[in-house]
Amino acid sequence: MSETSLIYNIVFQNDHLVIVDKQALVLSVPSRIGENETRPVLGLRLESDLGITLYPIHRLDYEVSGLIMFAKTPQAQKITNSWFEKKEVNKTYSAISSPLVQNSENLFNVGENYLWKCRLMRGKKRAYEAPHGKESVTKAKLIEVRNDFFHWELNPVTGRSHQLRYELFRHGYPIVGDDLYSSTKKFELPGIALRAFKIDFQNTKNADVLELPPFIEISKNN
Repeated sequence: MSETSLIYNIVFQNDHLVIVDKQALVLSVPSRIGENETRPVLGLRLESDLGITLYPIHRLDYEVSGLIMFAKTPQAQKITNSWFEKKEVNKTYSAISSPLVQNSENLFNVGENYLWKCRLMRGKKRAYEAPHGKESVTKAKLIEVRNDFFHWELNPVTGRSHQLRYELFRHGYPIVGDDLYSSTKKFELPGIALRAFKIDFQNTKNADVLELPPFIEISKNN
């Protein structure tokens, strides 16, 4: 297996965009330390493999796997950035969590939809709540509970840093493997048990301009 195949798989590609399945423990774009960075960087690897310049649209945390988009032209980047700013693109994540405290008061019902809101700030490492923070809105649905692990589908309405990780921690159910947010459970795969598995363009105006299908979906599992 090549090194490239270990960090991404191309899921969709046309003249405007490339959408890939990023593996966990891979940076989306270069970090602040620049050339001294030793971790693999998806954007740079893709540019090298495709032989073109790419333009970032959104990001996934280093520890998170799943779908991420890059534009092939400045015009495509401008159009897609507008979609995200207007919240016309719907992203769905799967997450597996475990309660911090057994018999927690924060009980949730399988199949029920929840709307979580708070005001988030990003600290040096972690997100935290603050009155002057930016509004964070997340749609959450508990899919099933199996062997004391809670399986969720999450839709971030806003795009705050660590939004989904913080919300599950805030409600007493940190994501498996996410020790930054107090998880005591180890994930059997690299990274944490959070995966972006679907991007929906059905409410996106003029998605046909960039020749996109109604949605892109991959397996919920790495």
